[in-house]
Amino acid sequence: MGKNILNEQLSALIKNEPDNLANMANTSAFLMQFIENINWAGFYRYEKENDELVLGPFQGKIACVHIKNGQGVCGTAFKKQKTQRINNVHKFHGHIACDAESMSEIVIPLGEFGVLDIDSPIENRFSTQDQLMIEELANTFIKTLTKY
Repeated sequence: MGKNILNEQLSALIKNEPDNLANMANTSAFLMQFIENINWAGFYRYEKENDELVLGPFQGKIACVHIKNGQGVCGTAFKKQKTQRINNVHKFHGHIACDAESMSEIVIPLGEFGVLDIDSPIENRFSTQDQLMIEELANTFIKTLTKY
């Protein structure tokens, strides 16, 4: 399925829903349904009081609940506010192994809200084109956010 069609479908799914939690849940399910060869898709919300990311809605196996700002792939993406596309998470210094089956990961920062995290059991799963598509989907999600 083309990236523009996916973006249009996600937008239609979440654009008129004001509830952030519902949109995180549906976005996670949408990603799991339409992105091939992934084993986890979901959100970590930033909690300023503890300077950490806290698990939000996701699809996949159980996950780490708390990630300190700047730690692991998710914490690094949030701290740098820069997408992290990791070909082999086991070679990433400070990787937090929530699921040993995950081999590659892409994490998109969502400003002060937190991050969108997607894992794959396949090494080198995410290409530059995948990154652009997922960043576009993340931007569609960000547009639906109500005050957080």
